[in-house]
Amino acid sequence: MDPLPGPRRLDEISGAQVIAPGAALAGPDTTGAGGFSFAESHMARVLGAPTVLIDPTGGPRAAAVALDGAAAHLGCDLVALVDVGGDVLGHGHEPNLASPLCDAVLLAASAYMTTPAIGAVFGPACDGELSPAEVLERIGELAAAGGWLGTWGLTPGVTTLLETAVAQVPTEASAQALLAARGRTGPSPIRDGRRHVELSPVCALTFFFDCAIAIAGPARCAAAVLGAGSLEEANAILLAAGIRTELGWEQAHA
Repeated sequence: MDPLPGPRRLDEISGAQVIAPGAALAGPDTTGAGGFSFAESHMARVLGAPTVLIDPTGGPRAAAVALDGAAAHLGCDLVALVDVGGDVLGHGHEPNLASPLCDAVLLAASAYMTTPAIGAVFGPACDGELSPAEVLERIGELAAAGGWLGTWGLTPGVTTLLETAVAQVPTEASAQALLAARGRTGPSPIRDGRRHVELSPVCALTFFFDCAIAIAGPARCAAAVLGAGSLEEANAILLAAGIRTELGWEQAHA
């Protein structure tokens, strides 16, 4: 949807309310360069309430300032860093890993936050990147280190809300979790058939984890970018390690 490579800076966004350095509230009319609507814009319409946009271009420390500022503005005592699919826990060598960069930067931000944060993987393997076995192996690593905090399935009420959201927000990964919650099993094509998700009830679960233990364990991409001073530097670190990133792909195809 976004015609430009990389995420948008706050100064490239129209119709958003800046609430802290690097953080803004998006409404239904919030747009980026070229007039596209963010997923958060659509969600604001679904929820009838503004949603938060975080600018990751300054790297983990700047993202931490943004998250802390947003939490303070909204009166939140906990920040949940939620990834759909599980690539946030990727080692980096997984053959289908394709978009670890912003996940790594935001998880790394938790190391600098003053607001308590919890990590979560929703819809394991629903993005067609890490396989179900790979995601569960990473959860196993967390469990062995005492970092797996619990698991929760989609409840009927949340499933209905997600169904409403999927109808309005262009998404494939979350839609796969919805299919799983409705009982679908077996292979399901995404990305115009370039990838397949193996649906099962596991795809409708959310695994919660300790951020610090994840960074010290399976989340090796996040650990690698802890000291990065910008998103571009974080991208260079991952690319130098032979890890494909979403920004690298977008820049190559721009």
